[in-house]
Amino acid sequence: MGSRIVVLASGSGTLLQALLDSTLGTSVVAVGSDVSDAPALARGESAGAAVFCVRPVDFADRRDWNLALRAAVEQHVPDWIVSAGFMRILGPDFIEAFAGRIINTHPALLPSFPGAHGVRDALAYGVKVTGCTVHVVDEGVDTGPIIAQRCVVIEPDDTESVLHDRIKIIERALLVETLTQLIGAQP
Repeated sequence: MGSRIVVLASGSGTLLQALLDSTLGTSVVAVGSDVSDAPALARGESAGAAVFCVRPVDFADRRDWNLALRAAVEQHVPDWIVSAGFMRILGPDFIEAFAGRIINTHPALLPSFPGAHGVRDALAYGVKVTGCTVHVVDEGVDTGPIIAQRCVVIEPDDTESVLHDRIKIIERALLVETLTQLIGAQP
């Protein structure tokens, strides 16, 4: 696969690992984070990808951080940027630089339950089915065009943690499948 992928992750990097373990693994050229000790950075390094960290606390404001993140990502000349558990909202300067090439996963069936607590919100609302979404990142919070979705039935005894773990399994597979199709569709 000839595409260059930069993955942004704030946490453990299980979505990143799904990409690394797939046929897309060699396409992941860099892993970036906003957290200097994010386990995702170690996963990326172990796979031979370049790693970088751009911490918001090191900048005067959100725009300066976004510009620094953009510069760090641009160094890797990505075809795609994957926000994989990256818990920051990307600003207009970043999105404009990579318009239409940033994808995100979300643990709910958007447009329902956007934001950081999609699983909790779905349970609180009492829906019987939730799932996961892969979408293009725009300037809103989980508002970009939907590329793919998969459903997950909510069981009567589900806790937030149990449900989220089940969604993550589906989310990893959906991300790999969707990104593989997007790369295959490139001219």
